[in-house]
Order: sequence, then structure tokens, then C-alpha cells
Amino acid sequence: MSTDAGGWTMSFNPGRDARFRLVCFPHAGGSAGSFFPLARAAPPGLEVVGVQYPGRQWRRTEPAVTDIRGLARGAADALLAERDLPTAVLGHSMGALVAFETVRLVQRERPGAVGHLFASGSRAPSRPREEDQRARWTDERIIAELGVLGGTGDRLISDREALRQALPALRDDYRALAAYRPAPGARVTVPLTVLVGREDPKAGPEHAVDWQPHTGADFAFRVFPGGHFFLDENAAELLDLVQCSLVMPQHP
Repeated sequence: MSTDAGGWTMSFNPGRDARFRLVCFPHAGGSAGSFFPLARAAPPGLEVVGVQYPGRQWRRTEPAVTDIRGLARGAADALLAERDLPTAVLGHSMGALVAFETVRLVQRERPGAVGHLFASGSRAPSRPREEDQRARWTDERIIAELGVLGGTGDRLISDREALRQALPALRDDYRALAAYRPAPGARVTVPLTVLVGREDPKAGPEHAVDWQPHTGADFAFRVFPGGHFFLDENAAELLDLVQCSLVMPQHP
């Protein structure tokens, strides 16, 4: 594994033989390490890169960025500094919004640098969310919410030390979500695929088509078995989607 000079990204399987790249943005309270299982399942030639927000893991001494566009700016700079490879971007939950804004920045400064955006487990940028209140919730209520989401949330609750470290980052990310409003008509110019869990209580199949106005290129959505944290259980199918999008790129 290796990190970039600014600490914004970690490559789980670096190597000069990489032919494609998948850049992954974590959920609220999450970290780059959330995508280690996905990287472990990646086929040869696909480099998996996790984005690390300030204020957690090796960046825990840095002040948090409680602004979606601020997170996007830092991530975009890191992506623009990478060597040129066919690249797809995947964001999960809050990460889908950060990824969306990051791709908008990257495509302005280096058109063609990103070939596909995968938005996972998130309502569309233009749709209302509940995070306006979550930043003010008690620890107990936040923990209860993690239990409802299951998956990663359940694992976090069972590790009290990890939970203690994650709660401040969760609150910071909830503040970023509460303050986020997309620019009028905001969209990307790359193909967009929305990924949802069939049993996701927060961003289920009924919310997927709300993303369609946010791309000027092809749009699709896929429904997977599972709840909010469905990615790990469906890694092989997801990676097939990613590789197909990069091998046979679509164009607006």
C-alpha cells in the first residue's frame, strides 16, 4: 500500500502494471480503509485507490473539513496529480456526493481524466436528506442509527474503541452534509451508474432515478441484494461493472 504526498489517497495495490484505476470515496465517518475488501477482490491490472478525508486514521491530527466542496477540492488535486490511467470513480453514501463534486472539478481541468462515475447508497445531490439534524444528535441516537444501517455500522458498534474514534468524524461529516447544496443544474459529463441495496432504508431503489438529471451522458442503475452497506457482499459483480466501464468506455 502507498499514500500520495498530501495524504489524500491510498493505493491498496500499487504497481506499474496497472491498466485501470478505481478511486473510492468513503461514507460519513468512514476512511480509505473501508475499501480494502474491494481492493482484495480486484482483478489483476485494476488499481484500487481509497480517498482519505482529513481528521481520521493517518490524517487524524489534521483539522476536519466540514464542507463537501472542500473535500472535493482536495481529492481532485490528488487525482489530477496521479499518472494517467483510464479511471472510474466510486463514492458510497456521503462519498457519492464528494465523488460527484470531485468529478465535476476534474472534468473542468482535465477532460477525459475520469471515464465513469458510480454513485452508491446515496440520494441524489438535489434531493433532501436527514443530516440537517444528525449533527446535533446525541451519541446514543447516532449509535442507534448505525445499528439500523447494519453491515459496517454493526461492526463499528461492536468495537467500542473504534466507535469512540469514529464519532467525532461522523459529526464533522454530518455537518458537511447538512451544509451541502449543489449548484443549480449541477451535473457531470461522464456516464453515471447508481448502485443501491434492495433493503437500504435510506437510499433504496426508489431513489435511484433521481440521479439521472445529474449527468449529461448515459445513465443506469443497478440494484444489489443487501442493505446500506452492500458493497462488500457484492464485490465481484461490482468490479465486473467497473472493469466493463473502463474497457468499453461510453461517451456523452
